Amino acid sequence: MFTKQGPTVRELAVQALSSTERGYDLLAPKFDRTPYRTPDHVLDAVTRALRPLGPFDAGLDVCCGTGAGTGVLRQVCRKRVTGVDFSAGMLAEARAAHPPGDDGPAVDWVRADARALPFAPAFDLALSLGAFGHFLPDERFGLFAEVYGSLRPGGQFVFPLGAPPPVGSRAYWSLVGFDAAMRVRNALWRPQFVMYYRTFRLADVLEDLMAAGFAVRLLPLTDLGLRPDGSPRARLVVAARE
Repeated sequence: MFTKQGPTVRELAVQALSSTERGYDLLAPKFDRTPYRTPDHVLDAVTRALRPLGPFDAGLDVCCGTGAGTGVLRQVCRKRVTGVDFSAGMLAEARAAHPPGDDGPAVDWVRADARALPFAPAFDLALSLGAFGHFLPDERFGLFAEVYGSLRPGGQFVFPLGAPPPVGSRAYWSLVGFDAAMRVRNALWRPQFVMYYRTFRLADVLEDLMAAGFAVRLLPLTDLGLRPDGSPRARLVVAARE
């Protein structure tokens, strides 16, 4: 799970007892060497799924972290990409990963809370990868509304969403255990560190997207494999501002 270059147990403990923002500032230098970074095969599958949906001029990486999604946007957007995150440490790593003058469109980096995005409707495509566990369920509609307000008419908000693991499987109990531990931690310790794996259910997500004004469709990411029943292991949620 963790390489020798990744965070130590002590570093993870300090991060877990910090606020969400401070925890990611501390984790940032080693984040890409943890299992929390979106894997390359998922990035590649999302990139392939996005190409037929374009063309796109301006892209927004919502909760960009160290810039994995920014790299996807730079492959499918023609003019400019913006990465936004509330962690200064993660933005510093993202800047280093995408220096000015390298191949692809230029990148702007903005430090802001995704629950209060500072953008006019200027983007054709918004992407987010692996960040939704940091938002409580009652914050989800507001987050989606902020993204909606940052898109031009016809703009699209996309993100991959994996199928839930089978009830009773090892993965299922691992996620249940993690979320339970986080709830106990946040009940007993301040500041809170918000990270939950089982609060982003597809039915609730679709309801909140539509309430925010999006028209939504699901595209199977078949490159990521199929479940035993033949359904895809992951889908790309495509929410359009009509």
